[in-house]
This record gives sequence, C-alpha cells and structure tokens, in this order.
Amino acid sequence: MLEVTALPLAELRRRSSEKWREYPADVLPLFVAETDFPLAPEVSNALRRAVELGDTGYIASRTPLPDTYAAFVRRRFGWEADPTRMRTTADVSMGIVEILRRVTQPGERVVVTPPVYPPFFDLVSEAGAEVERVPLIDTGMGWELDLDGVRAAFEDGATAILLCNPHNPTGTVHSRDALAALAEIADEFGAAVVSDEIHAPLAQPGTGFTPFLDTGEAAERVGYAVVSASKAFNLAGLKCALMVTASDSTSAVVRGLPIEVEWRTGQFGLLAAVAAFSEESDEWLDGLLATLDANRVLLEDLLASKLPGARYRMPDAGYLAWIDLSALGWGDNPARRILKEAKVALHFGPAFGEQGRGFVRLNFGTSPEIITEAIERIATLVDR
Repeated sequence: MLEVTALPLAELRRRSSEKWREYPADVLPLFVAETDFPLAPEVSNALRRAVELGDTGYIASRTPLPDTYAAFVRRRFGWEADPTRMRTTADVSMGIVEILRRVTQPGERVVVTPPVYPPFFDLVSEAGAEVERVPLIDTGMGWELDLDGVRAAFEDGATAILLCNPHNPTGTVHSRDALAALAEIADEFGAAVVSDEIHAPLAQPGTGFTPFLDTGEAAERVGYAVVSASKAFNLAGLKCALMVTASDSTSAVVRGLPIEVEWRTGQFGLLAAVAAFSEESDEWLDGLLATLDANRVLLEDLLASKLPGARYRMPDAGYLAWIDLSALGWGDNPARRILKEAKVALHFGPAFGEQGRGFVRLNFGTSPEIITEAIERIATLVDR
C-alpha cells in the first residue's frame, strides 16, 4: 500500500490557505477541514499538465467527470450511478443551495440534524427556507438519525431534509436501513432529501458506507446527492462538485438549473476531480485511509492518557474528531480557552448547534507529531 504522510510543519506554514493564515505561527491549526498531505500524484500531474498547456479556460460542455465518478462509486461502494443524471457546480454548498431553492418555497422548513456542519444553517436560509432542527440521537454508543423526529417535522409541514452522510462532525456513517427508512418517510410526505456526501470517499473500509440514492426506489424519487473530491483530496480551493440524481423527476430539477450554475465550476477543480476519482488514484486514497485510521487510534490513546475527562468516539469516516470536554469544566465553548491558553485552534462546538455545547471539533488529518503536540498542549490546562 502507498504510504501517505503529512508534510513537515515548516513546509505547511508556507501554505497560504485559511488553515495556515487565520492564526499566528505559534498556534497549531486543527480547526478548518483542510488536510496536511501532499496532493495525490495523479492530481498533481493533471494540474501540472494544465499549467504547461495553459489549459485555464472555461469548463467544457461535456467532460469525463460524470463517467469517472460513476466508475469510482461502482468500485468503492458497489453503486451503479447513472452519469447522464449528473451536473457540475462550484462546490457542495452551492449545489445544496441551488437544489433547495427549487425543491422548497420561500419560508418553508428544511430539517437539519445537529450537531451538524455549521454552514448548513446558513445554506437553508440562503435558499429562502427556514431551519427545522431534529437533533441526532446519542445512543451512548454512537449517533443515529431521529426518524420519528423527522416524521413529526414532515407531518408538521417541513418539506425537505438536508442530510449529512457521512455526518460532520461526528463521522457517523448512517446505516443502509436508516437511510432507506428516511427515504420512505420523505416519499410518504412528498419531501425532498438533499444528501451532502462530501466525506463519502473517506469512509473507513468495513464501515459499510451507503450512498443515499442507492437505498431503493423511494430514495431515487426523493433524493439529490451533492458530492466532491475536495475533502478527501484537499481540493476545496479549486471549486468543483457534482449534483447527482437517480430519477426522471429529480434529474429534471437539476437539468433545469441555469447554465451559470454549471459554469461556476472551476476548470482546475474539474481536471483535479477527474484525476482524483480515477482508478489510478485508488492506491493513494487507500494509503490516506490507512494513515487516518492510525491517527484516529492515536488520538484515542492520547486523550485516554492525557485528557481522561474527554469523551471521544472514533469516527467511521473522515478526519474530524468530535470531542466532549464538558467534564473538564471549561464552559460551553472550551475551544476559546484552548486557543487562548494552549495555542491550539479547534472548531467551536456550539457553532454546530445547541448540542455542541462543551464540545470541540479537532482535525486529525495531519501528522502524528502535530496531533501529539496539540493534545499535550491542551493537557497542560487541566491543572491550571
């Protein structure tokens, strides 16, 4: 297996992206969802060729990305997606907003499932709808969709749900049965399901990740998936996502979007996504998953030994750890104290909803050395 290791800290600090420019150099940045690994070789080669050719114009009206993505999900998830039912846009957030604008009316309610990716609240508002919160259920062993709560919201008039699959920040891979049940409920009430599956390529082997649209005919009728290579391959700045459908009616909605929605796709983003989702990049992705697996175990060990009051469940997917620090008595937003006194930047838990009080989100898509130093810095606060 290809070994994928993070760049040295000195090199990372030469980067100009948000992760490495938001805070001073004495802060370890483990907040925003960027990773510290070199690009996959196929992606680097594709971008290098484009620069050498000056291939920096508009994206073409026909590109290989839908076929490449369909082949990717066939290999990785066993899903037979139809490439003729896909369309690109700039990023997952834009795809979500554009779809919500067309499946909801102004003022209608859209279900979100906190704790959840903070922009979800703003994306619903941007689309002209209102947020209906149906929190995940904490079972004591993990997190699950509150299907009874979703049903009640639809009965009360909500017209869509914005799903996070895999879930950010908990790293939960929703089960096939839960997704199929959600699809049946939505179908019963004529509601739409918009599934953000940006973290799907990062599902650990054996977790049984299921694309929402692959759960049955009900999901095909009600569902829209928005996907990207940006999280797994660290391509957020290049701007490319796919809106995916599986029925005539939902495909018509996406085909009916203005051409500008598609033309906002970045040319470099599209070229990089084709390279990322190609079979030639599978070995790199497998190596990345192995590295992240080791990192999530390392984090568990560090927390147990140095911050025993922390409550952490290893995520099934991604490189984001959702950590409950409420037992340490550091207040509703412990990341503030951690940033000020330990010089480690974590994502503020309350930004993910009321359920995030006392929590932090930590990005472990980096080196073991940085993870270790971050937890050691935080641990010094315990006795202060």
